[in-house]
Amino acid sequence: MNQNRMPLFEKLKRHAEQNPVSFHVPGHKYGKLMTGDTESYYKELLRIDATEISGLDDLHSPEGVIKDAEGLLAQLYGVKKSFFLVNGSTVGNLAMIMAAVKENDIVLVQRNCHKSILNGIQLVKANPVFLGPVFDEDWGVAGGVSASIVKQAIEIYPHAKALILTYPNYYGMVNELEEIIKVAHGHRIPVLIDEAHGAHLIGGEYFPPSAIQLKADIVVQSAHKTLPAMTMGAYLHFNSELLSAEHVSSFLQILQSSSPSYPIMASLDIARNYLATFTDKDVESLKQKVTEFRNELQQIKEIKVLTYKGGIGDPLKVTIQSNTSLSGFDLQKIFENKGIYPEMADPYNVVLVFPLLKYGMEYPLRDIITRLQSALESASYTKVVKEKASYNIPHISKLALNADEQARLEKMNIPVEEAIGRISAQLIIPYPPGIPLLFPGEIIRADTIEHIELLRASGARFQANGDLIDGKLTIYIT
Repeated sequence: MNQNRMPLFEKLKRHAEQNPVSFHVPGHKYGKLMTGDTESYYKELLRIDATEISGLDDLHSPEGVIKDAEGLLAQLYGVKKSFFLVNGSTVGNLAMIMAAVKENDIVLVQRNCHKSILNGIQLVKANPVFLGPVFDEDWGVAGGVSASIVKQAIEIYPHAKALILTYPNYYGMVNELEEIIKVAHGHRIPVLIDEAHGAHLIGGEYFPPSAIQLKADIVVQSAHKTLPAMTMGAYLHFNSELLSAEHVSSFLQILQSSSPSYPIMASLDIARNYLATFTDKDVESLKQKVTEFRNELQQIKEIKVLTYKGGIGDPLKVTIQSNTSLSGFDLQKIFENKGIYPEMADPYNVVLVFPLLKYGMEYPLRDIITRLQSALESASYTKVVKEKASYNIPHISKLALNADEQARLEKMNIPVEEAIGRISAQLIIPYPPGIPLLFPGEIIRADTIEHIELLRASGARFQANGDLIDGKLTIYIT
């Protein structure tokens, strides 16, 4: 197959060039209804915003250009089958869980997972066993799960139906995934990977290996995070001997929109082509630019640039930490005031996602450094060494109440400081990164309250926080 082709995008482009007359949805009629400001920003994109008319194929039953495009994707990643996702990695995570796990099944899941993983487990009414991640004291963040913890969990729960992990994490950290997959497969437990931040990892030896290369069963990637795809564009890769691709496909048909976005799908085709044509020369050029950028940042005395243990991690994630009394959220605000928008911040760190530049591509790196220096020079701060919150969570734990038990109980709101030892009826999620701190049905620990309070004091935003803004948590009355 010719990876230089973009069959879906090319077909949409030819279709648009024929100036088709639309008597079909969508209602913008290839952008002809756009006028004024909307025309200049929006109209060109809408020329390829079509629907399942003759010649443009159907995402839910691909036989033509979409099938061709997904085939090129599967070939590039070296898997049995790949799927375009137009509802983000979220829909891929839901589908892979539903294809692997049934009601009352035990599923081993990395505790610091994305909320969509927990939602998938809740949808199928499975029983999660949470695996505590390794905590990095220098960074002040949770990494991946160790192989030893996975081995212990499988010894306790040998009949678990799946192991669900995140790789890499939001900060680009990776773990002993190859060993973990071998252990799980030795017990015929499929490994499902949320690789939202790793669609580019097959791009060369400069990057850590993708979970696909390490033989995971199903891998879901947010193509839009590091590849040139539109937001909500994602991939699901199937490469399992233990699960059914047909089951995955059927759940995707249930969960994905019946009117999938053609611009998003076209961007997925373009993103695949971009990665497929990423050469060794491109890799060397990128490596040089990342190294120069990190070195320049390191010269700014108010911050330090963090490095991965053993030097192994995603080089596109550049994490910086304040050397001063400024928090990560403070740094984020300072940068944004200079027109530089980081990916995320936490109480200690700011995460920058470096672009996957090819040879000859320019990015205003010198200007960025100048603006950051200027921003920090005018900031008010004192130089301090900050102590980081502890992360003393159980290595292996279950919920105190399953879904059925939770459904039978009443709830009440109580002050946060009185919640220790009670059972949470609330999902607490700082966003980004969208990783839950507290699950419904979980006993509330002192260290969790400490972490929530730290985030609140630092200015973190929470999703579905209920009365948390007023200092209250929702608990079950037991």
